[in-house]
Amino acid sequence: MLPDSVRRLIDEFAALPGIGRRSAERLAFWVLKSSTPEAMKLANAIAEVKKSVKHCSVCWNLTDVDPCPICGDDRRDAGVVLVVEQPKDLITLEQTGMFNGVYHVLLGRLDPLDGVGPDSLTVSSLLARLDKPATNARGTPVRELILGLNPDMEGDSTALWLAEEARKRGVQVSRLARGLPTGGQIEFANAAVLADAIAGRQRM
Repeated sequence: MLPDSVRRLIDEFAALPGIGRRSAERLAFWVLKSSTPEAMKLANAIAEVKKSVKHCSVCWNLTDVDPCPICGDDRRDAGVVLVVEQPKDLITLEQTGMFNGVYHVLLGRLDPLDGVGPDSLTVSSLLARLDKPATNARGTPVRELILGLNPDMEGDSTALWLAEEARKRGVQVSRLARGLPTGGQIEFANAAVLADAIAGRQRM
């Protein structure tokens, strides 16, 4: 009962992650009801982001300039590299305002069962940054690699593999702290969280 173009639009919205068929229909009808300038603003924004946004040649973060503003900022310590899985992890960490080094985005994590090995990630670029300072931000040698991967089986496996590679190259390796969250209660923590908290205890 709908024109082909409308059905195609619904199909495209429905293909987006987290969007069901009903939501796709609502979005499509919003586009139909909106004015042509409003609808074209959405279309132009999609076209612009696909045309102008790329990965930083140093850290693989999303950027519209190369290198990205973080890698190009001479106020940051380029000798300390924090490794994350995805650009959204970098954004979350940056919002804390607590880290003054640079990043490396793996664009995933090792998962041999799904066929994801080092060649499927940006690992070769990371190792090149450790081996050749000229490929790191502002040509700075890497002193420390901080592993900021998700604390699950695949994240831990990836972290162990990267730690071994970094140690072979004489680079200090650390990882983000784990354990009890601030404001949390011990009785509600699971065994894995408590184990991390005990292993990562600190002097007072």
